[in-house]
Order: sequence, then structure tokens, then C-alpha cells
Amino acid sequence: MIELFLVGIGTGNPAHVTIQAINQLKAADIIMIPRKGEHKSDLVDLRHQICDELLGEDAPPLIEFDLPVRDDNKSYLTAVDEWHDAIAETWQNCIQAARKTITTNITHIAMLIWGDPALYDSSLRIASRLTPAPIITIIPGITSVQALTAAHKITLNEIGKPFIITTGRQLTSNGFPKEVDTAIIMLDGKCAFQSLEQDLYHIWWGAYLGMKSEVIIDGQLSKVADRIIQTRQQERAKHGWIMDSYMLRREKTRKKLGKRTVLHKHEK
Repeated sequence: MIELFLVGIGTGNPAHVTIQAINQLKAADIIMIPRKGEHKSDLVDLRHQICDELLGEDAPPLIEFDLPVRDDNKSYLTAVDEWHDAIAETWQNCIQAARKTITTNITHIAMLIWGDPALYDSSLRIASRLTPAPIITIIPGITSVQALTAAHKITLNEIGKPFIITTGRQLTSNGFPKEVDTAIIMLDGKCAFQSLEQDLYHIWWGAYLGMKSEVIIDGQLSKVADRIIQTRQQERAKHGWIMDSYMLRREKTRKKLGKRTVLHKHEK
């Protein structure tokens, strides 16, 4: 029986890692670190940097493994399901290999989870595929949603109003959610905001949030969309990878009725 620590480490800034997370990482027998190909080697380096800076001599052995590649030629749900199966098998093999090379008993294994394990991360689903099923401990982390609103100095919700967190895939397929005025968009590799009627929305966009290379842009979508797309392409080429998210909110317009000014919200 093993205990699996899923530790949220924020968005790349070691200062965002909580004391609870640090203590949990120190308590692990090994820390498993995924490799996602040479073009994303910075993500491996960042995890090593966090461990070196925050754990020091108390850091357990760091075990790297190659993350399987998702087959995007299949339907999305099928591809993700098979991908998760492959990752679980890789985790299992990595643990078995570590037990052959490390003399101490390996019962506590930590994974560094980008952001928070509960928000658009599949580690819990993958862990459920392990045999035998591990005991799971979750340590929450700062999400890109929090880092985005902090970077732009904005509130996530309007007074008494709901908001929604969704994906670029959903924005492309279903348009802007009709039931809310504010939406956070994550996992958008194709700039799905291009599918919207751009005059109707304000956007707050950010990449590498919380890191030294952080980039943020905001404005009416029709005025900044091209700049966001260009900046995103440039930054991805520079770093070899990019993690970004953005918030959209329906614009308000002012209409004068006699001496009164009335605020109206566009309806898509």
C-alpha cells in the first residue's frame, strides 16, 4: 500500500508554494516529475528549482519519467481516457523501478501538481487507475485563476453575480455562456475568443502567471485580440511552451435617455 501526495505548487513561482505543501514534500520517500519532451524541458527544470529552493537537503530523491503522448487522431473523450490509462501504467512502472534502485522502503510518493489538483488536472482520475488503489492526500495550491486576477488587480465576480470557469474547447463549441456575464477560460491552445462577437467583450489575458516571464494584456476584445494572438505566438516560440488563461466579461455601454444615463449590458 502506498500513499500518494498530490501537491499543488501554484503557477511556477516558488513563493506561491504553501508551508503545508513544503512539509508534505519533505515527508515523501520520492517525488515523481514528468517529462513532456525536450521542447517543454523548462517545466521539468522549474519543478527541480522549486524542490532545490524550498526543500534543500531535506528533498527526497527526484524521479523523472516520460509522460505518454495523447493520440489526438481519436475522439477527444476516447483519446483522454486511453491517455490516462497510459499515464497510470507509466506511474506504476516508475514506482516499481524506483523500488529496485532505492534501498529505503517507498510508501509515500509525491507529485508536483501545477496549480491545484482540483482544477482542470487529471491526477486524481489517473491515481484511481493504480493497483492497488493508493491512499491519497491532497494539498491545495494557487490556481491560474487567482494568479490572473491578482496580476490584473481585478475581482473575479461582480457584486452578487455568478461566474463560470470553462475551456477553450467549450467556448468554441457553445459560445459564451448565456447564464453569466463573466467567464474564465482555461486550456485554450487555439485562442477560442476569436469565435466571439468581439465588440461585446472585455478580456484580461495572462501567460506564465506568477513567474518572472509573466505577460498580461487587457482591453476590449476587438482592440487587443490580435496583439494577444501575436504575443502568445512569440512567447511560445521563445520558451517552447506556454500556459495562459483569460477572463472575459460582457462589455457595458452607456445610453443617454434625456438627462439620465442608463447602463446596459450587451446580450449575445
